[in-house]
Formats: sequence, structure tokens, C-alpha cells
Amino acid sequence: MDNSATHRPFMARNVLLIILLSVAWGIISLSPAPAGAGAMQNDPEGFQGIRWGAPLQKVEGLVLINSWRYIDEYEFKAGPPQIGDASPESVKLSAVDGKFARVTVRYQGQETHTQVVADLESRFGRIERMPGSMVRGLNQQYNWRGPETEINLTYQAMGERGFLFIESRTLAPRFTDTLPEHAY
Repeated sequence: MDNSATHRPFMARNVLLIILLSVAWGIISLSPAPAGAGAMQNDPEGFQGIRWGAPLQKVEGLVLINSWRYIDEYEFKAGPPQIGDASPESVKLSAVDGKFARVTVRYQGQETHTQVVADLESRFGRIERMPGSMVRGLNQQYNWRGPETEINLTYQAMGERGFLFIESRTLAPRFTDTLPEHAY
């Protein structure tokens, strides 16, 4: 009896496995990486002196703009505060279950984006530029992560729009907990 006939299915499976792993590795290595991600220096533990978990209804200078179920949104009465040298279009503070958990900042323009990135890097640390990452491109993403705070910045070059999220790492996940199961 030919011994090679019994080993053919085993060899074919190994060859197929090697091909699949090679294709998977190729896809992973070609996928775009975020522009930068880094550990945060000087965790702010909140925003503009307001600590995570604070009851926003008691903070002077804020006005309630939206309220539904477990989520309340506030804006500054005096208008959006500066982010470094940048003037954002809007700054909203969100509370879940009455506790301050998230800041959402929207801005427009490449110059404003450059100012926002410069401010964040000066306060929370330089963005680590990884090999293969894109510093310029249609969509740029920057992340800083501290023990209490996570900062995510996304900039869409098409339309020159920026979105900055500053969140409590422990409270922000509650936003999804408040959604009904069928909302997904």
C-alpha cells in the first residue's frame, strides 16, 4: 500500500492553513493604522476643572440643552471655551445617571485642527508615530489614554471637520448600557 496516499489530506490541510495565515497576515499588515496612540501624561480627571462624576446641574455657568431618559447634555452659557488657541464650534458636556461622563467638541478647519492637536500634545504627551501610520490622510485618528480619562480625536480632511471626545473611562461605558437591546 502506498503510504503517500494517506498523507495527502494531511499535507493539503497544512498547505491550506499556511495559505490562509499568509493571506490574513497580509491583510493585517496592509490595514491602515491610526495616526497615533499613546499613554496620557497628566490625566485631567475631567474637563475645565469639572471632575468626572460631578453633578452638572450644580455647576455654575452651564445650561441644560437636552435631557432624555438617563442622559443630560449641557453647554457653557458663555459659549464654547477655547481648546488651547483653537475656537471650537461647540462643546457639550454629557452626564449619565446625573454624573459627568463625556465632553464632545466639534470644530471646523485645518488650522483649528493643527491648534487642537498642538494643545493636546502639549498637555497630554506627544503622539507616537508608528511605522505605517498616516499623519495626513482623509481620516486621522489620535488617542490618549490615562488612568481616569480617554481622549479620542478624529479629523476628516474631506470637509475639514474635527470631533474630540474626552471621556471618563469608568462612566462613559454607561451611555451604551442605557440603550435598549433593540437599539443596536
